[in-house]
Amino acid sequence: MPEGDTIFRTAAVLRSALEGKLVLGAQPEGLKRLTGRTVSAIEPVGKHLVIRFDNGLALHSHMRMRGVWQVYKPGERWRRPAWQVRAALETADSVAVCFNAPVVELVRDVASRVGHLGPDILAEDWSLSEAVGRARKFDGTPIGEVLLDQRVVAGIGNVYRCESLWSTRVNPWKPVRELDDEALGALLETARQAMRANSSGDFRRRFPGYGRGAVHGRGGRPCPRCQTPIRVRAMGEHARLVYWCPTCQRA
Repeated sequence: MPEGDTIFRTAAVLRSALEGKLVLGAQPEGLKRLTGRTVSAIEPVGKHLVIRFDNGLALHSHMRMRGVWQVYKPGERWRRPAWQVRAALETADSVAVCFNAPVVELVRDVASRVGHLGPDILAEDWSLSEAVGRARKFDGTPIGEVLLDQRVVAGIGNVYRCESLWSTRVNPWKPVRELDDEALGALLETARQAMRANSSGDFRRRFPGYGRGAVHGRGGRPCPRCQTPIRVRAMGEHARLVYWCPTCQRA
């Protein structure tokens, strides 16, 4: 699933292609009424993307596991099949196409779709104190689950969950109540700094000193710090895989 940094970069690409421009054509049929409208703003909100138009409508999309936005020149061949198209917006010099996203909808009330989210971890007005306060509402829940709860913080996904927990030496199964505010704040700020570092440039994530990452996707391989084999186990309602070092991140 694309995490907040991916959506942030996607918004920047779409902003360059669409913002302030007149929509000359839109598909599928349900989006035809966007033809003749001007794109007024493009906003990343955690893992959600909002494209606003000058008539008060907004195109809300959520990529989930397989969705992606791509930008082409008019007439250029698309790299994905047409049957995967969920939305396409054409201007005089570009075509923005959303493929395979399970959530693509035209709305007037954006808050009804994103109002439940916690503070966006990549936003300029990011509030660490608010995020810590929201995490405190789940004091008995393992911190590894809370980091993925978008009601607490919007934007963190599995890669940054695993890497920030490893970086701060926090065990994924430690209940939130066993972390003081300073430790919670350090964990969230670690995730934020890593995501901000990867929110510009290309779409390949890099972590200083550890390339593609220290633990995520490295089950059974040696921990970069202590050489203990990295463990992996499913966690939470959706059974997302957590990678951690049992020595550096003791229970």
